[in-house]
Amino acid sequence: MSSSLNAARRTRELAEVRDLVVDVLVVGLGATGAGAALDAASRGLSVAAIDAHDLAFGTSRWSSKMIHGGLRYLAKGQVGVAYESAVERDVLLRHTAPHLVRARPYILPLVPSVSRGQAAVVMAGYRLGDGLRTAARTPRRLLPGPSRISAGQALALAAPLSPYGLRGALLSWDGRLVDDARLVVALARTAASRGAGILTRCRALELAGDGARVRDELTGDTFTIRARTVINATGAWAAQLNPEIRMRPSRGTHLVFRPETLPGLAAGMHVPIPGEGNRFVLVLPQPDGRVYVGLTDEPVDGPVPDVPQVPEEHVTFLLEVLNSVLEAPIGRAQVAGTYAGLRPLLAAGGRTADLSRKHALLTSPSGVVTIVGGKLTTYRRMAEDAVDRVVSLGRLDAGPCRTARLPLVGARTGAASGGGAPGAPGALSAPGALSARSVPDVPDRLLERYGSEAEAVLALMAQDPGLAEPGPTGITGAELVWAVRHEGALDVADLLDRRTRIGLVPEDREAALPSARAALAY
Repeated sequence: MSSSLNAARRTRELAEVRDLVVDVLVVGLGATGAGAALDAASRGLSVAAIDAHDLAFGTSRWSSKMIHGGLRYLAKGQVGVAYESAVERDVLLRHTAPHLVRARPYILPLVPSVSRGQAAVVMAGYRLGDGLRTAARTPRRLLPGPSRISAGQALALAAPLSPYGLRGALLSWDGRLVDDARLVVALARTAASRGAGILTRCRALELAGDGARVRDELTGDTFTIRARTVINATGAWAAQLNPEIRMRPSRGTHLVFRPETLPGLAAGMHVPIPGEGNRFVLVLPQPDGRVYVGLTDEPVDGPVPDVPQVPEEHVTFLLEVLNSVLEAPIGRAQVAGTYAGLRPLLAAGGRTADLSRKHALLTSPSGVVTIVGGKLTTYRRMAEDAVDRVVSLGRLDAGPCRTARLPLVGARTGAASGGGAPGAPGALSAPGALSARSVPDVPDRLLERYGSEAEAVLALMAQDPGLAEPGPTGITGAELVWAVRHEGALDVADLLDRRTRIGLVPEDREAALPSARAALAY
């Protein structure tokens, strides 16, 4: 079956689902929900997956794009959570999404505020993290180990650093997504290729163990989807469909800078937060040249908003921590954009920063299985556990999970598992990066975003050279048309805020509106 998602397929499958009783209904199409739809469909189960908005509308598009080995959890003694993170990182790097995930370097600058004792503790943690890499069987050629580098080397990797008092830096490597929303799109499309119905703009009004009353948000039509089992994967919004669940979401804020604001960043940075032993502000250079800086961890009280707002005090805090290591301080006016996501944490005492990221499965009296907690890195394991639970509850005829070795749409077979890293790790090339195995005449930027489908996107430009014109962040008209035809984009917001990330900078979003409207009408 085709993996293409578009308006015509949505209309057809919305009509068909009314007459079906599916094995699994998944509510929520973030990473966990899309992952659950893929897991169930790949076991041969019939699946409908719905979302009130769009793919990756909620938390999954607001992350730091990190696919990490759980170092922070090790520091808190959560060895099981850390090991699970390392294993899932390996799955993404080597098997399921090597075109979207690759190793990236990070430095922790040894500025005067970082004591020698603190540096020793952090390096010990990095080495423990490298032990997790070994335990997860991730080859060192894909994920190099930590090391200490000189002040000169640190400045070569991060030119904006202040050289005054700089003793060097601690260099480490971890996984990072080219775009978190693209991972969700790939999951949903792979599920669709296995027969799952992927229905965006379809809001669940009421949930029960045998289905849901839903509303088509485009027409206002209400109807029932019948199902043998139901998974609530709505994350921070789970309590809206199951009031018995007590959530305590926390907000993670990021700042967005244009490329010229922080030039010369060949590596990300871990900037220690004063007074916090194992928390850092992350400086994250992106493939499009922008730089993200985050993140905060503060509780959200009251109703959970669809799109979280960024408090000004979070902006001030992040700028203060960032400026503590820069030679030339950055002012508020240089912040080009901001975004915030909500972590779907279960309610518990203490600070949200200290709450466990271990996921939890909760079963309602009517039989609805809700999956909460966790993090982006472990979405696949969360989805597996949720599907295992409903298979057992519903006594469904299904085999074991297959997703640990199931390549997502765009993954090139063996892209990361063979051939070794190009160049020496000391040169800070991206080990295992698909761009190192460039396809002739296909830009590396397209390969990193589309993998094996990059040539098809390029073919659209060949058919219509006008589609090759780049807009903000380098995104072309062909990519917008591709998103409408194959990635389920239904409106301008889908194109600019989720299929691409142009919309993170309001001025860029405004400039790209004509191209987005043209793609929808193409």
